[in-house]
Amino acid sequence: MSGMPGSDDVRPASGVKLTYDDFLLFPDDGKRHELIDGEHYVTPSPNTRHQRISGRLHLLIGNWLEAHPVGQLFFAPFDVVFSNFDVVEPDLLYMSNARATEILTVKHVAGVPELVIEIASPGTRKRDETLKRRLYERTGVTEYWVVDPDLDAIRVYRRSTQGFDRPVELSAEAADVLTTPLLVNLEIPLARVFG
Repeated sequence: MSGMPGSDDVRPASGVKLTYDDFLLFPDDGKRHELIDGEHYVTPSPNTRHQRISGRLHLLIGNWLEAHPVGQLFFAPFDVVFSNFDVVEPDLLYMSNARATEILTVKHVAGVPELVIEIASPGTRKRDETLKRRLYERTGVTEYWVVDPDLDAIRVYRRSTQGFDRPVELSAEAADVLTTPLLVNLEIPLARVFG
């Protein structure tokens, strides 16, 4: 594998697609390793603001799920194996109890969760909005949220019959409240997410 020192992306030099078996051999080095279409991507560990936002989202959704146990919420690092060539570690993911019985294994998720949440950083923003959005769209994810800590905003992609609809843009500045048909009556004020 090749990659420039400090590079965000590491890809196979030979053009050969890597598989889940290769993924299992990646080092446990505190970085996020992912495969998208057989290409290896490495992301440094998240910064403090990222962790705070992830924690708040986990708390807000998790507390709601405690009172309404309709599904399960997980946070990174936790592998989602879409195929032998597509393995990602979303910041947060949700699946209904019915879906969990189908795709949750002892080690990872082997299939498609209903909701995937990625918290963008300067090093991942482009990948989150292009490669990962296309991956989540083609695999059948119902909703994909891209959280932007720089703008205190969340871009929500929702599935329709043709794939993802145009994203809904929500912001803390506008005092927006995020709701989702996946978790009926859950309300997430963006001001609480971004603090």
